[in-house]
Amino acid sequence: MSEKKTDPVFETAILGGGCFWCLEAVFDLVDGVEEVVPGYCGGHVEDPSYRQVCTGGTGHAEVVKVVFDPAKVGYRELLEIFFTIHDPTTVDRQGNDVGPQYRSVIFVTRDAQLHTALGLIEEMGEQRVFPSAIVTRVERAPTFWPAEAEHHDYYVNNSDQPYCQYVVAPKIAKFRGRFGVRRMPGSRG
Repeated sequence: MSEKKTDPVFETAILGGGCFWCLEAVFDLVDGVEEVVPGYCGGHVEDPSYRQVCTGGTGHAEVVKVVFDPAKVGYRELLEIFFTIHDPTTVDRQGNDVGPQYRSVIFVTRDAQLHTALGLIEEMGEQRVFPSAIVTRVERAPTFWPAEAEHHDYYVNNSDQPYCQYVVAPKIAKFRGRFGVRRMPGSRG
């Protein structure tokens, strides 16, 4: 009797932790991540533009939508990576990037994600993983708006730019230092 091969069942995580260029560059390296799309979530303007979101007035956060295969990488592991590559203890700020669009936020797409995120935050708080309290918000995912094309694969296409060299590259190095090389040969990252 031959075994029937089934297609993987993918899940979606939506994470905001500062500039989406940083998050996209790191999550692109994770084995089991099939797609990373920069965009906007959590605001009150329909189909916002980057320029609008940058004003801080739309209520949106810069986020990445991470489509992943839970058979290869778990949601909790994605959150552990997320908490490693940004500062979850500052309100509306990541380094020199200041404003509500840079807030630390997890937009959950399933009840199981809600429980995992809240449990991990509580666990890290009890262990005092960070010197200050974690301020990351956990909210149900509203509409995700993809960013304009020039923001997709930003680091790959602009790694020589100063922002990429001084902000994005160190986050990639921090990820690799903690989690090692995650991509398998022939994968997309």
